Amino acid sequence: MNPIIICEVTLDDLEELQKVSKQTFFETFSSDNSKEDMEKYLNINFSKEKLSQKIKNQYSTFFMAKIDNKAIGYLKINTKSAQTELINQNSLEIERIYVLKEFLGKKVGQILYNQAIEIAQKVNAELIWLGVWEHNLRAIRFYQKNGFKAFDKHIFKLGEDEQTDILMKLTL
Repeated sequence: MNPIIICEVTLDDLEELQKVSKQTFFETFSSDNSKEDMEKYLNINFSKEKLSQKIKNQYSTFFMAKIDNKAIGYLKINTKSAQTELINQNSLEIERIYVLKEFLGKKVGQILYNQAIEIAQKVNAELIWLGVWEHNLRAIRFYQKNGFKAFDKHIFKLGEDEQTDILMKLTL
């Protein structure tokens, strides 16, 4: 496998980000959710308008993992007011780490995670936190392996379906 390159996403990458976002989310969750809920979530949350707003937000950053200039996964982190919940005044949220199905198990997620840790250290975050669907056991194991501990739960709405996310944190 050729080297994995991590690059920060800009508005010039919008279409590529949209494509990898929709594909990875669909691959990860479509088998466990209704077609209608998936379509609604994908169309709203991964629209060009919504993604461009998030790219422009000074407290959100996307990073894309690429091989041979092809997007194979991405990371979205949030600080300050961009966090989906303010867990701590000096925290960093990993909102998304997604990898194309064909690249799962090839350390792409770990490389993206390491990027989040590096940014957290640069901004002197006290802790990193995230929400992960209670049925996404692969992701839960990944975060546990990296030292995260569950500390709470919240509701995540996928289309019309209310689902439970486990909130996990890592103190730095």
